[in-house]
Amino acid sequence: MADRVTVIGWDGSPLTAAARSALGAATLVAGAAHHLALPEVPPTAERIRLGSVALAARRIAGHRGTAVVLADGDPGFFGVVRTLRAPEFGLEVEVVPAVSSVAAAFARAGMPWDDAQVVVAHRRTLRRAVNVCRAHTKVAVLTSPGAGPAELGLLLEGVHRTFVICEELGTEREQVTVVTSDKAADHTWRDPNVVIVIGATVAAAEGGWIAGRDPGTGPRGWTLPAESYGGLMSESELEPLRAAQLARLGPRVGDLVWDIGCASGAFATEAARAGAAVIAVDRDPQACTRTEANARAFGVQLQIVHGAAPHVLENLPEPDVVRVGGGGAAVVSAVADRRPQRIVTHAATRDDAELIGRGLTEHGYDVECALLQSVELDTRAWTERERSVAFLLSGVLPDRTG
Repeated sequence: MADRVTVIGWDGSPLTAAARSALGAATLVAGAAHHLALPEVPPTAERIRLGSVALAARRIAGHRGTAVVLADGDPGFFGVVRTLRAPEFGLEVEVVPAVSSVAAAFARAGMPWDDAQVVVAHRRTLRRAVNVCRAHTKVAVLTSPGAGPAELGLLLEGVHRTFVICEELGTEREQVTVVTSDKAADHTWRDPNVVIVIGATVAAAEGGWIAGRDPGTGPRGWTLPAESYGGLMSESELEPLRAAQLARLGPRVGDLVWDIGCASGAFATEAARAGAAVIAVDRDPQACTRTEANARAFGVQLQIVHGAAPHVLENLPEPDVVRVGGGGAAVVSAVADRRPQRIVTHAATRDDAELIGRGLTEHGYDVECALLQSVELDTRAWTERERSVAFLLSGVLPDRTG
């Protein structure tokens, strides 16, 4: 095992005295090509071109001597330190950090970033990173080849965002470019780059207390009463049913939710308040208008699509979870063809519930059905005010239970 392992962050500025001392004593140096070209790298040291960090960690673990790993920015922030400290390698590391590429990008843009979401985009996580950009108004994306500004822009089709693209930060080739998301695919971008994705401006509260999105904004409660959404609601939107549907779907950050038959937008708004990206669909233009107004009132980002399901669903991006608020078995079947992890809907009669449930089973979903009855009481006289009954159906795809 290496006698000493030092991880040095590099942001383009001159190395600190601590970094130069560690590098000067190194018998093994790992890093990208531009790191290994630094004049401070000892000519006699063994050099490892850093591709797979895990492979480099194994080489370092078997090295007899002093090892240094060079990495861009802060190596403890979505960087190499996590892999190097994995138990299977048994390495104890010292870290000499530099300014992270995210901090540098926001500095170039002249923007605060304590309220920003930060995501890593590579081929496996690109879709989830895009969903975060759909749901939030300020996101920093650490990109990778094949998951860069052009791919982000293409997958954000239908959603307007502004990109601040920071290429090769800290080098002589550094460049900062501002484009709209629909124009990002028209350019070729150099790696490495960081993309700041900005949505509609939302007034920030003063004196934030937590990094990223403040989970405490807005009224408390997973679901809210009808009065919070203008008071007019269909049977499919009553709060007890909404609460049960929300619990079954469990929308979360990185998810894309379809809300088909969004009506007032109550469910869509509540899914967005949970941090998910939401596409709200309705054939009624007035419903779309109400949904937009409610989303604006709660400060959440929704993409609203006017059209009739199932045809309007054909060109929408792949969902993780779906609520079908209207359309019956035909729409549920069309949704199941897209293979979301979870589907939730309701039916007014047992026959309708059985038809929908059989359709979900034929698509390979594990189906649950429950009869929900709620009775609202007037607590001044303890008399019945409103009664609702519905069959709640949910389908879970066994091979996509994440």
